[in-house]
Amino acid sequence: MKKYQAIINYIKSEISNGSIKSGKKLPSIRNICEEFQCSKVTVVKAYDLLEKEHIIYSIPKSGYYLIENNLNLNNKICNKYIDFSTSAPDSRILPYEEFQHCLNQAMDLYKERLFSNSNTQGFENLINVIVKQLQDYQVFTYNKCVFITTGSQQAINILTMMHFPNGKDNVLIEQPTYHGVIKSLEINNINTIGIKRDHNGIDLNELEKMFKYNNIKFFYTVPRFHNPTGFSYSNKDKKKIIELAEKYDVYIVEDDYLADLEVDKKSDPIYALDCSSRVIYLKSYSKIILPQLRISAVVLPKLLLKTFKEYKKWNDLNTSILSQGALEIYIKSGMFNAHMKKLRTVYRERMSYLDKLIKNLNNSNVKWYIPNSGFFASFEITNNVSSKDIVRRLNMKNILLPDTCMFYLENHINEKLIRLSVSRVNNDEIKKGINMILKEIKDK
Repeated sequence: MKKYQAIINYIKSEISNGSIKSGKKLPSIRNICEEFQCSKVTVVKAYDLLEKEHIIYSIPKSGYYLIENNLNLNNKICNKYIDFSTSAPDSRILPYEEFQHCLNQAMDLYKERLFSNSNTQGFENLINVIVKQLQDYQVFTYNKCVFITTGSQQAINILTMMHFPNGKDNVLIEQPTYHGVIKSLEINNINTIGIKRDHNGIDLNELEKMFKYNNIKFFYTVPRFHNPTGFSYSNKDKKKIIELAEKYDVYIVEDDYLADLEVDKKSDPIYALDCSSRVIYLKSYSKIILPQLRISAVVLPKLLLKTFKEYKKWNDLNTSILSQGALEIYIKSGMFNAHMKKLRTVYRERMSYLDKLIKNLNNSNVKWYIPNSGFFASFEITNNVSSKDIVRRLNMKNILLPDTCMFYLENHINEKLIRLSVSRVNNDEIKKGINMILKEIKDK
């Protein structure tokens, strides 16, 4: 047996007998080197493999810790149901311990600020860090153009309500799209128009007509890892979209909520292609760190700053300084980048597993759309069964899928499309759930 495997077996044994408990630090690399008479490289390899199994996690300059007192998190079915419906990140791989350290540090560093209202725009230290970080996403901006909001939903809600310099009133959204933007537009009584989006993208000729004749204030789009379908636009389509927006004086609201899961280094946001300052860029941190963090960054064109600030100020005065301070520390420490590296690996592997599984099953009643990363895949039913009926019957059997109608305006509903989320399921759950889904469709 190779020494790194012996180390893995030893750590698992220590977990099983209770010597290493949940949230506690593992033996140091130096101690394991002495115990097994091996090099640091061997120990690091063993610990890296344990990380990939989601048994332990690392904190830079601190060490390795046990996620949960369980030896097979990746293969264990933790619940009596299989949840393909949620858009929340997997609680088994979220950085609770790491972020708790950052919260404690933020409490000490910024305790005086907790007793007074902070800047409406956001905590200046966090904005400094985010402006620098955004450069890695090909988003180059100035501090004054970045606002911190209480989640991206708040930013979306403000943008739907506020007036834009183009003087237009209607909002264009993809069909289907994130249901939160539909509800925000509905509640604020904004006239909303839909344009079909599928695995081929959108009809750019149709988009041009919409921009030209429909008084469009802004076009809300999720260019990559689209919710609910998982589709991403090609760079060619992104360029054409921004060209049309410039030609017809339309703003673009780019919701890049899963930018951190991108595995294609050539894929840039629409913002990177914008030469006329008409893209509003949204970046969420809640989806990839902790759902209740409720922190997002909004990059705005200069013409929108004053109006957005006014709406933000009287919407909630300011976003939690404690959360902002903790996020600043988390990013600056290098923990954010380490966590993102882990997440990219996890979700790329889950999508790859789903893709291989579907190819082996080869069911003619279903047409699959599986991206290379992200939370969402989707499929269309090709026989006479409606998605609503399938979802209802599967939910009764503890296979949870969302009602796809929530992603559509009333006159655009596709009764064949179903969203499937891999955000909180492991490989065993994926295999079991997919087999039950296909059986249900076939039997019907």
